[in-house]
Amino acid sequence: MATTVRRDPLAFLADEVAELRAKHLYRPLRVMSTAPGPVVTVDGREVISFSSNDYLGLTHHPRMREAAVEAARDFGAGSGAVRTIAGTMTLHEALEAELAEFKGTEAVLTFQSGFTANTGVIPTITGEQDLIVSDELNHASIIDGMRLSKAPRKVFPHKDVDALRQVLAEARQNGRRDGGEPYRLILVVTDGVFSMDGDIAPLPGIVEAAEEAAAAVFVDDAHASGVLGRNGRGSVDHFGLHGRVAIQVGTLSKAVGVLGGYVAGSMALREILIQRARPFLFSTSHPPAVAAACREAIRIMEDEPELQERLWANTRRFKAELGRLGFDTGVSETPITPVIVGDSEAAIRLSNRLFEDGIFATSVVFPTVALDRARLRTIVTAAHTDEHLDRALTAFDRIGRDLGIIAG
Repeated sequence: MATTVRRDPLAFLADEVAELRAKHLYRPLRVMSTAPGPVVTVDGREVISFSSNDYLGLTHHPRMREAAVEAARDFGAGSGAVRTIAGTMTLHEALEAELAEFKGTEAVLTFQSGFTANTGVIPTITGEQDLIVSDELNHASIIDGMRLSKAPRKVFPHKDVDALRQVLAEARQNGRRDGGEPYRLILVVTDGVFSMDGDIAPLPGIVEAAEEAAAAVFVDDAHASGVLGRNGRGSVDHFGLHGRVAIQVGTLSKAVGVLGGYVAGSMALREILIQRARPFLFSTSHPPAVAAACREAIRIMEDEPELQERLWANTRRFKAELGRLGFDTGVSETPITPVIVGDSEAAIRLSNRLFEDGIFATSVVFPTVALDRARLRTIVTAAHTDEHLDRALTAFDRIGRDLGIIAG
């Protein structure tokens, strides 16, 4: 009897990993063994972190810790079910009501992440009779949300409002492919702040172009929440566009400092998402501690505007000094401050050398960014002190010159 040779059908995955390593595109996971903050221990080394999305330093705020502990003590560790079965608690309803008031919208629905919010709302409200029009540099979660929709889509050049107007005019004039019938909905989708370059969407122009074409505007405010607008209300508030943006998506895991995402808009939008959004229907709701800490974060943003002021003061100083040293920070307008190196290997070397010197600044290479736009993606927070910034800038200067990235 012949012996059957067993073969691993997934063996090709090891080859793909080896190829990533050979091309210097492999990124190992860094392991943090302390509480999040401006100074952390990563892979056993104490470093000043410029790689966190914790813009306002809320992850370690004492009021946040206490809110989470109290909720876990009173309501338990988890919610026990999806929202549509037995997983909706008073904490969830209160958080959504407070978020709606904070964002200036009729209603809010929370999701497990910003990613699931986008992949939940886009395919739920669009179909074959609709059109999605997207900025070419929108976040991966928006792209995946569009892929899950049966709606056709068009892409306009990054932040090019004139090109957007042309796309919308053609869409209104020509209608759908099947006989020229008009689209039921044209949805214009943009990030509020673009996560790799740190630039801000030209939202007033986008809204005006959309209104001319009777289209709706969808803004993903993940990196604008807590950063732009009054007390961190986001890009819609920053530009004074309340009532003119149909859908706002945000995260609870960046400036809010906890976990999750949300969709802000009309009550009808909330209700249809409850009935049909698959990530909402098939994922257990937030643990009580998460919901309670998110509620406290909203109060802190209202009570402590100095956190946002400190964030922007740190940002202005860090950008100015990097530029003075000769680093290219691109078109950033926000605390997201890319240090653009160009070559992937050079970016990885710079990141590794900084880490050895006590500065944690993660490299970002292809395919996340273009092959010739490799960078370190740094984020300044309100929790960084002047000493932290001084140490980081000194290290960037010395190591950048040593590696030939800036002039010696």
